[in-house]
Amino acid sequence: MEGIGAVLIDIDGVLTVSWRALPGAVAAMERLRAAGLPLLLVTNTTSRTRAVVAGRLAREGFPVGVDDILTAPAATAAYLRAHHPEARCLLINSGEVRADLEGVEIVGGGADDADREAPDVVVFGGAGEEFGYAALNAAFRHLQRGARLVAMHRNLYWRTADGLDLDTGAFLPGLERAAGVEAVVTGKPAEAFFATALAQLGAAASETLMVGDDIESDVLAAQRCGLTGVLVKTGKYLPETHRAATGTPDRVLDSFAGLPDLLGLPG
Repeated sequence: MEGIGAVLIDIDGVLTVSWRALPGAVAAMERLRAAGLPLLLVTNTTSRTRAVVAGRLAREGFPVGVDDILTAPAATAAYLRAHHPEARCLLINSGEVRADLEGVEIVGGGADDADREAPDVVVFGGAGEEFGYAALNAAFRHLQRGARLVAMHRNLYWRTADGLDLDTGAFLPGLERAAGVEAVVTGKPAEAFFATALAQLGAAASETLMVGDDIESDVLAAQRCGLTGVLVKTGKYLPETHRAATGTPDRVLDSFAGLPDLLGLPG
């Protein structure tokens, strides 16, 4: 693959599953580093901050630091600061990521009309027990009153050590339809997310490759932005999803371990 000068890499399902390194992933990352290839880990993970993600990956042996990671919460914070400055934001999310939401005011989620902290923006992160009826109904009421809806992603599911678990995309469409609104998505597959990643790398789309296990949000979304897309058959990959996809990946690999050879890097 000639002309590739930078790489974007999804984390969950590509490098790790349940934060355990997939076979060959650490060695492949080391080969990328040894070749001096600029890289950035881009993830829709919403349960951990950039610092925590970097620490977990480092403990698994990956040669990465905080500055090598762009998360959906960090991208969301940038969007909110630019488009909704000083807005009161209700965060519905599984995990503590407020450290990556710098400059964003997080308020309580009371649905009572008398709630003085009624939010201006409802922000959806990743799904978990927090996505219960009470929280979703409160969000619905705030949206009916005019609050904006921002979602860090639309992922339908992700893979854990126990199998696939439902994610935000399984709930978001119903809320949009009920409230008559459309969410602004700030993580993958949003074009703005990839633009932010490219700017952070200082790379052009035409010379950058994106590796992911989600054919729609990772690979085809990147290709629509002018990047080269590589789908790996790990993580959430399913053959039926691959066959039913809206497009064709530029390349398909069994796993991230095969990327250095694809790029022709020294062993």
